[in-house]
Order: sequence, then C-alpha cells, then structure tokens
Amino acid sequence: MGGQQYRPPLFSVAPMMEWTDTHYRTVARIISKHAWLYTEMLAAETIVYQQENLDRFLAFPSEQHPIVLQIGGNNLDNIAKATQLANAYGYDEINLNCGCPSAKVAGHGCFGVRLMLDPKFVGEAMSVIAANTDVPVSVKCRIGVDDHDSYNELCDFIYKVSSLSPTKHFVIHSRKALLNGISPADNRRIPPLKYEYYYALLRDFPDLRFTINGGIDCVDEVNAALREGAHGVMVGRAAFNNLWSTLAHVDSAVYGVPNSGLTRRKVLEQYQVYGDAVLGTYGNNRPNIRELIKPLFGLFYCEPGNNLWKRRADAAFLMKNITTVKSFFEETLVAIPDAVLDSPVAELPSGRKDLFANVRGLLPPPYETRAEEVVLYAAQYQA
Repeated sequence: MGGQQYRPPLFSVAPMMEWTDTHYRTVARIISKHAWLYTEMLAAETIVYQQENLDRFLAFPSEQHPIVLQIGGNNLDNIAKATQLANAYGYDEINLNCGCPSAKVAGHGCFGVRLMLDPKFVGEAMSVIAANTDVPVSVKCRIGVDDHDSYNELCDFIYKVSSLSPTKHFVIHSRKALLNGISPADNRRIPPLKYEYYYALLRDFPDLRFTINGGIDCVDEVNAALREGAHGVMVGRAAFNNLWSTLAHVDSAVYGVPNSGLTRRKVLEQYQVYGDAVLGTYGNNRPNIRELIKPLFGLFYCEPGNNLWKRRADAAFLMKNITTVKSFFEETLVAIPDAVLDSPVAELPSGRKDLFANVRGLLPPPYETRAEEVVLYAAQYQA
C-alpha cells in the first residue's frame, strides 16, 4: 500500500479542512484515477488522543491511493507518535502543514504557517516524521509570513529544512500569509500571488521537487504551469466547487490516459454504493446523508437544473423517508436533465492565458546559500 509506485503527482488536490474528507476523496477518485489526494489536516494531538477511534480519522478505502496524510502540530513527541500510529493505514506520503494561517491553527495553536518562522524546528519535525515512517515526507508552506516575505527568507527556510532533514518535496502556496487577524478566505485573496518565487526555487534548488499551489483554477491552467516547468500543480477549491469540470479532465489532459467514457450518472451510481455502505457506521448516525452528499454539490456546477437540485436536496435532508443515499438520489436527481447526467466529459475549458506571462522575466536574483548557519544548526542537533 504506502510507498507503491504511482504516476507522478503532476496534479494533486489540496488538503482543505472540512472539505477533503474521505467522502470527498471517494468521489474524487471515482472521477480521476491518477490525481494525488490529500487528507484534511489532522492535528498530531488528535491522532494521539484518539487512539481508540483512529479508523474514524485515518481509515480510507484502498481505492483512494495515491493519498497523502497531512498532519499539523508543534510538539515533537506527538508528531512522532502520530506518525507511528498512521503507519498502519498505508498512506503514500506524510506532509507537514506549515501553511495554514487560521487563528485557531497559526494563532492559538502556534503551528501551521507560524512554523515558517522557525525552520530549525521544522527541520527537526521532518526528521522525526521521516524516522518514524518508511514513506516519503513533504512540507506545505507559503512564500512568507507578514513582513518575513523576501525571496531570500523563503530560500533560507527551504535550505535549512531540506539540509536538516530528508525532506525533498515542498508544496508552495505562492502567497504569503498575514497573521493580523484576517480570515483564511482573505488570506487566499488579499496577499498577491508571486509565481516568480516558485519558479525561482526551481532554479536555485535543482535537487528538490516543488509543487505549485494558489490561484490555479482549471486543468488548462495546470498544464500551463507544467509547460512553464512546474514539477507538479496543486488545485484547491476549484476541485471541490467545480468538481466535474476540474477532475474529469485530469487523467486525459494531464496524464495522457484515454478518456474512460465516464458520465456523472456513472459517478453517482458508484458513489451511491459507497455512501449506503458507510452510512451511520461511525455511530450516532454519522456519517449522515447530509455529510455524504456535501462533496457532490460541485458536480453540476453551472449546469441546467443545478439550483433546483440543491433546493430539492435541502428539502430532502429534512424528509423522514429519505434514509439512504439511494432514496436521496431518487428524490432529487429528477431536477437534473438526462442530457447532463449522461453527457461525456466536455472539451477542456480554457483558462487564463496570462497567468504565467513573463514569469521568467520577474525572477528574483539567485539565492546565495548560507551554509555556515546550517552547519551550526546540525551541530546543535547532534550535540
């Protein structure tokens, strides 16, 4: 299971709290066989303190491979224990969250993107994770935090973490984070994208692998980033809000696999089997129908009948006779025309043509590594 050979992570779906749960990942895998999927961020403490209930947090169907577990935390003992506990589930990679800017995580929790201010700790944490697992490890981070947003400071972080640990893969959200109390949504909108920082990292760290994230909204834009030289591309909310139009093109347009003839009706037929099999299996009526249907709300984005379907869904959630996913579909899918349910994947939608325009002309000056600092840190850890 974990560590098997899959197609490279040219396309991955970002870890998103309350979005990329196992139900979403199930429907995403039905649509795309080759996209790399990430879990929601799981706090190391949650894993450690929920040892009697780990399946609810860590179990997933084998079909979800390739899949990456993202953990968060700032306690090395708990990070080590969480990694050990996760090993039994067979994830293909373990990723440390150094990018979440929410007040709960980076504020009161003192982890997430705040860890970028302490590359020594991140290097040690990544060494601890790597020492407790046999699968690759990676870091997801921003390009900076508050006023610590120069290209050299980003490079210092990358250089120190990669020199002090076995980390060879970094997922770069190409915006800095602002820890001044703005919301996570504003942190995805207000700080400007600086793709030139990402592409400069490819130049200055040729032995490392970098995945670009932030502001890339469709597969056409994914391919534009790859043509520009990106090692891999991570897409976030577009893969949830516009589920079908995004993921249905990944295998053919990114990986070059022949079109499978999949339709949305076939997706729902497969998902119904899954949904009715897991309904209520956590106890206390969890997962319930509402939780199982939530990942499907982007399946008919901008299609005829979409708004009516959502209204019928809201009503069906309150009906006492709707006790299965099958009965939910029977009640609601009459709103969607057969032509939508049975249509094959459409032509690849066009993305923005200027997304990476002149990015090479904007590259910052090359980074000059300050090796003496890393030698000093390494000596401290070995002491």
